[in-house]
Formats: sequence, C-alpha cells, structure tokens
Amino acid sequence: MMSSDPIYSELFAEIAQIQALSTTALQRQLPPDLSLAGFGVLNHLARMPGNWGPSRLAAAFQVTKGAMTNTLQKLEAAGHVVIEADPGDARAHFVRITPAGQLVREAALAALVPHFNRLAAAVPRHQVRTALPLLSQVRQWLDNNRPPPHSARHD
Repeated sequence: MMSSDPIYSELFAEIAQIQALSTTALQRQLPPDLSLAGFGVLNHLARMPGNWGPSRLAAAFQVTKGAMTNTLQKLEAAGHVVIEADPGDARAHFVRITPAGQLVREAALAALVPHFNRLAAAVPRHQVRTALPLLSQVRQWLDNNRPPPHSARHD
C-alpha cells in the first residue's frame, strides 16, 4: 500500500510525459549534426553566464564527465564551442559558446516558434503564467533533493 498521496505520482507521470513529448518536438527541429545533448549545452551556455568547465556542466546535466566530454568534443569540432585552458590552473578548462553556436541555438529555437504558436492557441498565456511558479518550485525541490546514484543507494 502506498502511503503517499497519489497526486504526487500523477504529477511525476505528467512531468515525464511532458518531458518525452517536448524532447521529441525539439529533436525534430534540430539540425541533423546537432544532438539534443549538444543543444542542451549550447542553450545552457547561452542562458547561464559564468565559467563552465566540463565537470561543472556534467554535474548540471547529471551526466558523467565522460559523456559531457564527448558532447563537448562534438560541439567543438563543429565550431559551436571553444574549450580554453584556465589561465590560473592549466588542468582546468572553460567552455565558451561561439557565435556559430549562438546561431545554431537561435535557429533551433526559431524552428520551434510554429510549435509554440500552436501551443499558445491551445493553452492560454495566463494559464502558463499561473503554472510556472509551481513548476519552478517542483524543479527547485528536485534539484535540491537529488537522490544518490543507483549504486550508492541503501534501500
């Protein structure tokens, strides 16, 4: 018997479905040579100022450093990011989005405008504005309460 209110499992189910459907919509708008992971990194770098190294990006995306390094190498080879050594610590690196990376990100977002317009016709703006604080609160709680990796759990 489940002891928690089932509304929270319904919330997670809705979030999971929204994530799956929005991911598919986004993937279909990306250029063939840009992965969803790559777009995520470009979008993050464009929106979040600061010094982002591979380890910090991996933690933000909850992926391994190896997975992030792979994504960054592909983005660098395409000219979408530059990976530079930290002048204060030669072992550390910083990732910076390039003007070409900005253009690819903006093109992908522009390609989503018709999709967003259809959504806006179906879901009024005031309802979205009302939902955003709740979604932000759920995201913040999830971010602050990340469970340990599966291998480290002690059920």
